[in-house]
Amino acid sequence: MTSPGPGASPPDGNGAAAAPGTPADVLGTVAGLLREAGPVVLLAHVSPDADALGSALAVAHALRELGRPCQVSWGDDPFEVPRALRALPGAGPEDGFLVPPSRLAASGAVTVAFDCARADRLGVLAPVLDSSQVAVAFDHHSSHEPFAAVRLVDPAAAATTVLAAGLIDALGVELTPAIAACLYAGLVTDTGSFRFSNTRPDTLRFAARLLDVGFDHSALVRSLVDDVPASFLPVLGAALERVVLDGHALAGAGLVTAVVPGQARRDAGLAVDDVTPVLDTVRRAEEADVACVLYEDDPGTWRVSLRSKGRVDVSRAAVSLGGGGHRAAAGLTAHGSADDVLGRVREALEAAL
Repeated sequence: MTSPGPGASPPDGNGAAAAPGTPADVLGTVAGLLREAGPVVLLAHVSPDADALGSALAVAHALRELGRPCQVSWGDDPFEVPRALRALPGAGPEDGFLVPPSRLAASGAVTVAFDCARADRLGVLAPVLDSSQVAVAFDHHSSHEPFAAVRLVDPAAAATTVLAAGLIDALGVELTPAIAACLYAGLVTDTGSFRFSNTRPDTLRFAARLLDVGFDHSALVRSLVDDVPASFLPVLGAALERVVLDGHALAGAGLVTAVVPGQARRDAGLAVDDVTPVLDTVRRAEEADVACVLYEDDPGTWRVSLRSKGRVDVSRAAVSLGGGGHRAAAGLTAHGSADDVLGRVREALEAAL
């Protein structure tokens, strides 16, 4: 595990430049804060995925093992667990971890943000950083823009849950089935069920360590990756009717695009997070290295998801348009008509070459 940027710093919470430190230094610093300091708040990014929420919940379970109370939140309104993540241990209201932003007791807390490349990815909770005793960030995005006084950023990590596991080890907590399941959720989704190029021998060894703890991994992965409501299928059909393939785009790398119309999604009673599996189908086009799917949120507001099979660095395009991500997976929010957004994204992809 490497840390390309600043590591540990004094816990002054002012977000100033951190003093250099090894990953072990950062983990030790954060573990000490979580054991001994005031309230603990664990944050995922808006519209949390399995890596962000899995990391936060895994650390929450570890703190509970130590008798340390904590709160887990993210900056969405309405505050709802995405359908695919409801199987995560700790994601239910009966578990007592999740707290909506309006009820978060964050002032003076040790605040740890997971999987956030920028402060604005915390949504309405971004101001919490300024009122925290100390702000901490664990992330693996190559596009990370420093916003926390203490941070561990490792683009080589297959998932942020790998970094969360290091923190749990530093806390001296043994992995439980609940902790292992939360960590595995981020690992399996961010590696595309171990199909993506970030799957390395150490990735599989980490997965084996988690499986050795014992949890129903097949049921968990089915909930995370496979299961969709039947009402999703017509929405998928509507999106596939809008697929456009240009095998000559991007210097011959190829580009396939699709648009998920908001009306079709709303008619099906689905949230944007419920229809993101559209991308899993669109990206399979063998003629295109890059897949781009637009999901309409509010009218004229689009979530844009980009995926690359390796030839094109989609994170460069996303960053240029105010988003972020990884070389092979990135995203952004854009405004305008679908055609306008697709045009800007294509121009950014061409420039990224």
